[in-house]
Amino acid sequence: MKKASTRSDYERRVRRVAAFVEAHLDEDLTLERLAEVACFSPYHFHRIYRAIAGETAGETVRRLRLHRAANELAHPDTPIAVIARRAGYASVEAFTRAFAADHRRPPAAFRSRQLRLRANRPKEDAIMDVTIKRFEGATVAALPHQGDYQRIAPRFEELTAWARANGLFAVPRRWFAIYHDDPAAIPEPQLRSEACVEIEPGRALGPGMTERRIEPGRVAVLVHKGPYAELEPVYRALYGEWLPASGEEPDDRPSFEEYLNNPREVPPSEWLTAIHLPLRPRAGA
Repeated sequence: MKKASTRSDYERRVRRVAAFVEAHLDEDLTLERLAEVACFSPYHFHRIYRAIAGETAGETVRRLRLHRAANELAHPDTPIAVIARRAGYASVEAFTRAFAADHRRPPAAFRSRQLRLRANRPKEDAIMDVTIKRFEGATVAALPHQGDYQRIAPRFEELTAWARANGLFAVPRRWFAIYHDDPAAIPEPQLRSEACVEIEPGRALGPGMTERRIEPGRVAVLVHKGPYAELEPVYRALYGEWLPASGEEPDDRPSFEEYLNNPREVPPSEWLTAIHLPLRPRAGA
């Protein structure tokens, strides 16, 4: 019992660090400061965090800052120099090298691509890649997020720390995000979403988590390859182009995404996201 209690306490303290990092990305997140948040000495914190989170605290901070930078580059208003400083880089040159190594494109080229994707109608072959199939359902541990959908990543950091600390990585797990609201209709601070990992029904969950069932049923699936910052125009294509021309009706189940590879193991240009649009059952089916 003591070992399980200690493990749970360590996982809780690492989750606290992940939440702190999200709330303070613009600040100086030194190893010493994060160790203080976790109530560990810096020497031990470094090793405990890496064992539970699967990467160093510095790698988490760098990855989340670059993820935010990619989202900011998708909009033309913020100068790249400002984005570079917010990501923790002293110069645009240093930021450009780091971003290009992570995203396979320098920031200016990445921004140009995002603006083209947002301005242009999707290519016909992208629309034709939609497939209709039956989703068999999944039981998940869900961690809620409220606000900008692009800022759900830290909830996955917390969920990953919990999953790793509780041995969930012993077998392959499916990872999902559920999106309950339409960003075009709901104010950003009120948007509701959930970060999810597949579990066995009845498993004990961490603080703030709920067991949820992603219900089975017919779905339209569109797989996108590339950074998560590119998903907004993909949703526009699915709802604005494919759905009206398909003869299908959306169901009242929320849309959800399944992440088909590990964003820590492959660059953003290789990330695979399966967008699921629930559909009404066919008459007589």
